[in-house]
Amino acid sequence: MDLVNAVLNFVVPPASMIIVAFAWSTISFLHALEWFFKTLYRENMENKVVLITGASSAIGEQLAYEYARRKANLVLVARRENRLWGIKENARLLGAKHVLVMAADVVKEEECRRFISDTISYFGHLHHLVNTASLGHNFYFEEATDPAVFPHMMDINFWGNVYPTCVALPYPRPNPCRCIHGELASYAKDEPLCGSKGGCGQFLRDLKI
Repeated sequence: MDLVNAVLNFVVPPASMIIVAFAWSTISFLHALEWFFKTLYRENMENKVVLITGASSAIGEQLAYEYARRKANLVLVARRENRLWGIKENARLLGAKHVLVMAADVVKEEECRRFISDTISYFGHLHHLVNTASLGHNFYFEEATDPAVFPHMMDINFWGNVYPTCVALPYPRPNPCRCIHGELASYAKDEPLCGSKGGCGQFLRDLKI
């Protein structure tokens, strides 16, 4: 047994270093290859039409600015319309060609139909639908005193993504609309948030198939 341990102690460390060296170089090569192809085939967003839900704050606002830098036409959707006007001006300064502001609630199917229809009517097409509307919480699941908060969270985080996607998909011809789901980081307290976001992610994966 001592002989086996001695052999292993002699062989395993250098073998592990060799394996790590080869793995590291392979991973670095693959990352470089991925970066090259992403750069080569990066979509030109100039004059493309991008609709962002939940655009009044957080990830939705930041994505609006990123698309603006790439000179896209923006449609900003949120319930807090007053917040959207300031974001519109910032987006215009960053390079967005046209920016529309629409007040709507993504948990209401008829309002989703309205803002998708108004976008198509104004621009004639829709290239990216970016769903970022979401609702989180700051308590542990077992600390919840009112279970009514969970259906409301599911309405926003799940149906608030499903409704706009289902309405938008039949519209674009001949170029299909890309539906993008904005993920938020989840923490230990976020069991219901993880559940609703997980359901939405599975819906979009199934939709791709």
